[in-house]
Amino acid sequence: MATAVSLLALLALATGCGKGTDESARPAEPTAPTSHPAQDRSISTKVGERFTLTFEENASTREHWYLGDPEPDTSVVRGQGEKSESDSGDEPVPGAGSDLTFTFEATGKGSTEIVLMHCTFRTTCEGAGSGAASPEPTRTPTASPSATPSEPERVTYTVTVS
Repeated sequence: MATAVSLLALLALATGCGKGTDESARPAEPTAPTSHPAQDRSISTKVGERFTLTFEENASTREHWYLGDPEPDTSVVRGQGEKSESDSGDEPVPGAGSDLTFTFEATGKGSTEIVLMHCTFRTTCEGAGSGAASPEPTRTPTASPSATPSEPERVTYTVTVS
């Protein structure tokens, strides 16, 4: 009988005495952001999820993408930064393009818009960049007086968070 009591005591100690943490109380590990194709202008996601939009750009040809105004409603979606990755790998190569990835996190239920501006050699967006107030396009001189520079392309994404 003493052996049975000792075994029960050891079993209780082994199962009841841990680090004092409840596995279900641990915060969920962040998951990798969901990548959305740039041509998909309607995005559905859930609160807490992260998603990305990736665009090709090439600084040597003065092609850039910027977050434009109005910025998304931060109670629905918040920007988590941007990252540029060269098409040429680790070694920078003059004239090589890159992929620019914008990351966002769904912060609350609702709907908002993300506006991105695509600036090319025919237009520039002075003052543009993350958090820029209102990038104003500045026309660049062209070789031909008859050629009229165009405004930067504005691409709008509608994000619905449930």
